[in-house]
Amino acid sequence: MGKDSIIILSGGMDSVTLLHYRRERIALAVSFDYGSNHNKREIECARRQCEIAGVEHMVISLDFMGKYFRSSLLEGADKIPEGHYADDNMKSTVVPFRNGIMLSIACGLAESRGLRHVMMANHGGDHAIYPDCRPEFVAEMSAAMRAGTYDGVDILAEFTNITKGDIARLGKRLGVDYSLTYSCYKGGERHCGKCGTCVERREAMAEADIDDPTEYED
Repeated sequence: MGKDSIIILSGGMDSVTLLHYRRERIALAVSFDYGSNHNKREIECARRQCEIAGVEHMVISLDFMGKYFRSSLLEGADKIPEGHYADDNMKSTVVPFRNGIMLSIACGLAESRGLRHVMMANHGGDHAIYPDCRPEFVAEMSAAMRAGTYDGVDILAEFTNITKGDIARLGKRLGVDYSLTYSCYKGGERHCGKCGTCVERREAMAEADIDDPTEYED
């Protein structure tokens, strides 16, 4: 099969697990700096994980999103709500059409390099509040990419219908070092332990029976 794919790599648990799971197929990992509170720490984790996996890493700036889009992720740590993803206040963390924009750029990169697939690590826990993580979005976006490229570039999103706990169990089997991942929406030196992504991270580690290496503030 060879290296036929690009992966969108944030530096969080999910995309890092996918990086190591499919490393033999990945020619390039691309991280996007769109001005969120946690971008800097995530991207550093992405860089280090690519060194471990032996995969080329690229960072692309999307600074216009931080300037013009509305989301609590772009407005400072004090704007980030605390609680579980199921809570209504978590909708403020949506960055409008973020995945659509990132996938479009990754699609162009893939066709430019003669690659056939773009990998993304959305999962079942994202569906409630993130429209651009849902199965119907992935299917429609993949169809648009195939129609808009000569080689029929598409999306591989094999975590779409599983949980973060499932992903953590896979990472455990693969020996993924989760201490070199970052998830906290507040972007501090240590994970806050209270925002939606921190809560989900803790739950996934517990479900997978992983000794959580994350340093939390609480």
